[in-house]
Amino acid sequence: MDPVRRRHGRRLGSLTGAVTAALALAFTAVGPASAADVNNAKNAGFESGLSNWTCSANSGTTVASPAHAGSAALKATPAGQDNARCAQSVAVKPNSTYTLSAWVQGGYSYLGVTGTGTTDVSTWTPDSASWKQLKTTFSTGSSTTSVTVYTHGWYGQSAYYVDDLSVFGPDGGGGNGDPDPTVPSAPAGLKVSGTTPNSASLTWNTVSGATGYTIYRDGTRVTAVTGTSATVTGLAASTSYSFQVTATNAAGESAKSAAVTARTTAPDDGGNGGDLPKHAVTGYWQNFNNGATVQKISDVPSAYDIIAVAFADATTTPGAVTFNLDSAGLGGYTVDQFKADVRAKQAAGKKVIISVGGEKGTVSVNSSASATNFANSVYSVMQEYGFDGVDIDLENGLNPTYMTQALRALSAKAGPDMILTMAPQTIDMQSTQGGYFQTALNVKDILTVVNMQYYNSGTMLGCDGKVYAQGTVDFLTALACIQLEGGLAPSQVGLGLPASTRAAGGGYVSPSVVNAALDCLTKATDCGSFKPSRTYPDLRGAMTWSTNWDATAGNGWSSAVGAHVHALP
Repeated sequence: MDPVRRRHGRRLGSLTGAVTAALALAFTAVGPASAADVNNAKNAGFESGLSNWTCSANSGTTVASPAHAGSAALKATPAGQDNARCAQSVAVKPNSTYTLSAWVQGGYSYLGVTGTGTTDVSTWTPDSASWKQLKTTFSTGSSTTSVTVYTHGWYGQSAYYVDDLSVFGPDGGGGNGDPDPTVPSAPAGLKVSGTTPNSASLTWNTVSGATGYTIYRDGTRVTAVTGTSATVTGLAASTSYSFQVTATNAAGESAKSAAVTARTTAPDDGGNGGDLPKHAVTGYWQNFNNGATVQKISDVPSAYDIIAVAFADATTTPGAVTFNLDSAGLGGYTVDQFKADVRAKQAAGKKVIISVGGEKGTVSVNSSASATNFANSVYSVMQEYGFDGVDIDLENGLNPTYMTQALRALSAKAGPDMILTMAPQTIDMQSTQGGYFQTALNVKDILTVVNMQYYNSGTMLGCDGKVYAQGTVDFLTALACIQLEGGLAPSQVGLGLPASTRAAGGGYVSPSVVNAALDCLTKATDCGSFKPSRTYPDLRGAMTWSTNWDATAGNGWSSAVGAHVHALP
C-alpha cells in the first residue's frame, strides 16, 4: 500500500493546455464512406494475432478481453521511453480520400497516418474506461500508393487497447483487406433486468458483427451503448413503457427487436442517503498501517457522517471482492470489535460503508458475469460486517455499462437506504462522456454523493474552459461546477481533499481554503477569480483522505471543515 493514498502519477499537467484542441480534433465529424469503399487495412480486428502489424519494443500482444467485437483486440503497453507504437503499411490509391478510424480503450490512445503525400493526420483521447471510437480523414498525394497507419500510447501511462481499425476508401489493390461490414441482425433475448421508480434496466444477447446498440422507448430513440445492457432513466413512477433494441455497425442499423414492457415501481422515500444530514462529511478509514495514526472505528471523530472503510480486496473470481480486517497491522483489532464499533457508529447516526478500489485496486467489472459477481460479493460483505453501502474508488478505469448493471443489482438486494458514494479522480469527471461520469449519471437515482479527489491532479480545466492549478479555491469551485452543471444534483457533489500534507503527493489545501470553496459554491462568498453563475445551497459537503492522517495532524481537518459543513445553510 502506498504511503500516501495510492496516488497515481497519471497527470500530464504540461499537456493540459493542448487538451481542448486535441479533443476537438479527436471528435471531428466525418462523412460516411461511399458504397464502393472498402477497408484497406489487413487483420484490422486482430483476429490473426499481430499478423501485418509491427509494434515497437515488443510492446504489443493480442488479448481475448476486452474485445470491441470478435474474439481479439490489440493490447499495447508503453514502457520507459517507448510509447508502444503499432503500425501497418496499407495500400491506397493516389488522389483519394480515406476515413481512418479505430475503437480504443484504456490509457492514452493515439491514432494516425504518415506518408500520405499531403497532410499527415492524427487524433487521440485520454484515458477511456470503455470503448471509444477515434476517427479522422486524410487525402493521398498524386503518387501515393501506400501509407503507414499507427496507434500508440503515452510514456508512463497504462496499456491501451485497439480493435476494429479501418482505412475506408477506394480499394488500394493491397488485397486481403477486411470485407465491408454487413447490417447486423436484430437483437434477440431482450428482457427487463430491473426497475426503480424512475428507471428500467435492460439486457439482450450479443449480435455478431455489431459494434453498438440503440435503445428505443415507445418507438423513440433514447440512448446508445456498446455493451449488451443499458439503464434508461428519467421515467415516471408506476408507469409502463415499451422498449426495443437495434444493433448497429458501419453498414447501418438492424431491424428492431421484439418489444418488452417494463413497469416502474412506486415512488420510494428517496433513500439514496437514508437519514444522512443535508450536509455531510466523509472520511476514509485505513485498514492498514502506512505511517498514519492507527485507529479503531470507534476512534473516528463524530464530525464524520460517512466512514468509508478502505479497502475491499479483489478475489480470483472476476468482479468479486471480499474484506479482510488487518488485525495484525491494526494492533490486534479483532473482527468482533470491529463489527461492534460499526454498530455503535450506526447507533450514533453515522454510516459505515466498504470502499472498493484505491490506486492499486484490481477489481474489474467488464461483463454481465463480473457485474453479478460484484453485486453478490459486495452484498455478502455488507451483510457480514453490517456496512450501510459501498464506495466506488476504482482509479484504473471502469466500464459504465457493467458497473451500472452491478450497482443496480446491488441496490435491488440492499434496498433503497443503501449508501452509494464515488471518489473519482479529477480527470474522470472532466466530461460527461467519461466512464465514471456516465456511471454516476446512470445511477443518479440511487447515488448518494460523488466526492471527487481534488488532489494529485496538476492543472485541469474548469467549467468555464480555463485552466486552474490544484491547491486553490478556484480549482475546487471551477471543477465542482462541471459536475453541478453536468447533471448531478448539488446534494450529490462533495469536495475531496487530503487531511494533511503527508496524505497526498500534491493538492493539499488548508481547511480555510476548503471552507472558502464551500461558501463560494453555496453562498457566493469567499470566491476566488472564478465565480459560479449561480449558488448551490444543497451541496452535500466534503471528504478527506483519511481519518488516520487527520488524526496524525491532530484532527484539525475534521474539526474545522466538519463544523463548517454542518453549519452550511
